[in-house]
Amino acid sequence: MNRMPALMDAVSVYFDAIYHCDVEKLDAVFHEAASLFDADAGEIFVDPIASFRADVGSRPSPAGRKQTRHDEIITIDWLSDLSAVVKLRLHSHEKVFVDHLAFVKGPDGWKIVSKVWHLESIAEIETLDEPQSASKTD
Repeated sequence: MNRMPALMDAVSVYFDAIYHCDVEKLDAVFHEAASLFDADAGEIFVDPIASFRADVGSRPSPAGRKQTRHDEIITIDWLSDLSAVVKLRLHSHEKVFVDHLAFVKGPDGWKIVSKVWHLESIAEIETLDEPQSASKTD
């Protein structure tokens, strides 16, 4: 059984959801009981999926601002045929995030059950209107 294509489809839905601030895509890829975590401020911050969904839905999208996409899968750690942790990097506006997404495959396909994120850096926003030069993430 080749588990990779279906997981990559779910990762693609996640990237699209963030880039377009599309809450329907968030609903499609996150388990309804998922929680998100961050400790960049020195304390553990917990964000239930409903709160994250509302936040994403209320912000302007990088797509709407014609921001160049920078999506990268760093690693995939397969725990079993039905669970994996995907480490990825993405740009959303000026922020560069590294996310660890815990995926579990159930009757509805691959779903994110938890997300731990880290604000890795702040970068200049590149837009599709600008001439593209060498990647700033290399």
